[in-house]
Amino acid sequence: MESMTIGKVARFAEVGVETVRFYEREGLIAEPPRRESGYRQYPVETVSRIRFIKHAKELGFTLKEIRELLSLQIDSEATCDDVRKRAEAKILDIEEKLQALERMKMALINLVKSCRGRAPVSECPILEAMEDGNDGIRRVDI
Repeated sequence: MESMTIGKVARFAEVGVETVRFYEREGLIAEPPRRESGYRQYPVETVSRIRFIKHAKELGFTLKEIRELLSLQIDSEATCDDVRKRAEAKILDIEEKLQALERMKMALINLVKSCRGRAPVSECPILEAMEDGNDGIRRVDI
């Protein structure tokens, strides 16, 4: 079986070496055997695994969710529907975040409209609204 150094894995997966180490610490990739010299020797499949993780992150999945997706791949009882449900849940999550971002945008637009830009900073309606918490946005985590 061919193996790769951490540097090669990082280069082929287009991530940094620290990212490979992080994924290893997080249990997203298996800890590889080491040479007598102490260098890690990763199996070639590690590159595909890291690319999967990277793409899933680009689609908005958290590391916890990615861990779940990876576990579904090895679960003999899992079906494509299990993956689909997680993807649908992620779509709903993204839609909620988009709505929250739209509310923030509208609140900022209204704040900017309220400011003529000529008053001293001590009388700035934008800063005053932020200080009072009266900016028109419902507090939501995004």
